[in-house]
Amino acid sequence: MVATLNTGNTAWVLVSSAMVLLMTPGLAFFYGGMVRAKSVLNMLMMNFICIAVVTVAWVLYGWSVAFGNANDAKGNGFWGTLAQWGMENISSGIASDSHATLYGGSGVPIFAVACFQLMFAIITPALISGAIADRTKFVGWTVYVAAWVTFIYFPVAHWVFSPNGFINADLHVMDFAGGTAVEINSGAGALACALVVGKRIGHRKDPMRPHSVPFVMLGAALLWFGWFGFNAGSALTSGGQASVVFMNTQIAGCTAVFGWLIAEKIQHGTFTTIGAASGAVAGLVAITASAASVSPIGALAVGLIAGFVCCYAVNLKNHFDFDDSLDVVGVHLVGGLLGTLLIGLFAAPGEVAGFTNGARVGLFYGGGFEQLLSQAEGAGIVFAYSFVVSFILAKIVNATVGLRVTADAEIIGVDQTEHAETAYDFGGLASGHTLVRG
Repeated sequence: MVATLNTGNTAWVLVSSAMVLLMTPGLAFFYGGMVRAKSVLNMLMMNFICIAVVTVAWVLYGWSVAFGNANDAKGNGFWGTLAQWGMENISSGIASDSHATLYGGSGVPIFAVACFQLMFAIITPALISGAIADRTKFVGWTVYVAAWVTFIYFPVAHWVFSPNGFINADLHVMDFAGGTAVEINSGAGALACALVVGKRIGHRKDPMRPHSVPFVMLGAALLWFGWFGFNAGSALTSGGQASVVFMNTQIAGCTAVFGWLIAEKIQHGTFTTIGAASGAVAGLVAITASAASVSPIGALAVGLIAGFVCCYAVNLKNHFDFDDSLDVVGVHLVGGLLGTLLIGLFAAPGEVAGFTNGARVGLFYGGGFEQLLSQAEGAGIVFAYSFVVSFILAKIVNATVGLRVTADAEIIGVDQTEHAETAYDFGGLASGHTLVRG
């Protein structure tokens, strides 16, 4: 059966693309509120520059490497192609009614899918920025992002998302919207970067409290909104599967809030605003891989477990003595691992039937350990590859253009030393008050 253009699906994918793009500014505010006032602009810029760098790389060769042979039944499982560099030759033409422009059997033009997947590519390296906040050179970070997406994200996206990718087609791993390719991938990169860049001056000695909790909540809200496009948009249709995924995304985000707050109360005796925001993000991270493979009851469990465990996992940096400034490892790496592995327990028969890569139901539905082992294998491969290559790239960039600012620049503040700006003009505010009182 020849696929024809489906305008409803196409509209949903394009709207979802815009929603996912909004997640990067949302992440900037989420992270920006957690850093000190002297670093907030640098954090916003570290996220913002990802939009520009990754878009250019995606057009030049990223799409080709990640999805270039997606419509080829015999395509390479490890690498797409460079034949579609510059997004040339992706079809026989760009007319909306040309069958050759459609992606698989979705009825959605390849260009729409390329837009959607671009937004995934943008936010993934941006997630790493939180691990090295307060101490990073802007030029070094920009070079690192370009290298990271080239050698890590683009090939891993092919392994996981492309119909020909070996993690998808050969290992039968279920990852609907990026639990491995986005969350584990960025979490491993964050751990590697934090180890290379080193600890902040005064780490665990000086107070490094968030400078704007309202920014954190605003960022979390924007992320939550965008996550509906991130997950439900991955269906590439506006039908039943997208509806289930949308609901599961909401459920997991909500139960994770409870999970985190319960763990926080046990550990510290209180419920914090940042804890609620972080819990929601942890649940959304965890459901990313499993949103299309679990029932709503399963989504309840995934979110609750993720919120509870991730709250404890943020303490890993203290136990292993590394400085992950904004808990990227505890939330995104651990949350991504949990969400990917829990599929092996909670994958439900009806939802699994929607996958076409040979995936099986989870242990709790009589499927045995097979799918759990597949999920663990896929997660392990992505983690190992991303950590090792991220570490090497960070070492190279740090030894050449440099990733870390000088000690003096860090103490003064990276906003002033890297961007010659400050987020808040405290001096001007004070002088204004003096004039009024006079």
